[in-house]
Amino acid sequence: MKPLFRILLALCLLFAGTVSAQSGNSKNAGKSKVRKGSTAAVQYGTASFYANKFNGRPTANGEIYDSKKLTAAHNALPLGTWVRVTNLRNRRSVVVKINDRLHHKNQRLVDLSRAAAKKLGYTGRGLTRVKLEVLSNKTDESIGLHRNK
Repeated sequence: MKPLFRILLALCLLFAGTVSAQSGNSKNAGKSKVRKGSTAAVQYGTASFYANKFNGRPTANGEIYDSKKLTAAHNALPLGTWVRVTNLRNRRSVVVKINDRLHHKNQRLVDLSRAAAKKLGYTGRGLTRVKLEVLSNKTDESIGLHRNK
């Protein structure tokens, strides 16, 4: 009897947490909430951009980070995935390639290159709320793009 009770209690707590997370404020009504580490096709969260000190350093997929390229870091999407990131404050959007990872303790959805952040118009602010849409999970090589070595 006790194991059954524990299972039912765990399910009730899990369900209660799901309901409270979905009932957020009305400002986000109708928008799906996505947990950190999700590979959902549409995600909402906070975007930051790379500090200047990372320019010239290798990224997770082996490319050298260049602040002038349209790239980004994301913790769950496969490296090489193309995504559209839209600034929810001004509706500007940019298409970037995921080529790096965020620090595992970072709670942000995405970290953009300076060029991408500039196109979205938030370099003066540092952070902004964004919508991220997965365009392609295909890597560069699988769609015929090859990087220069």
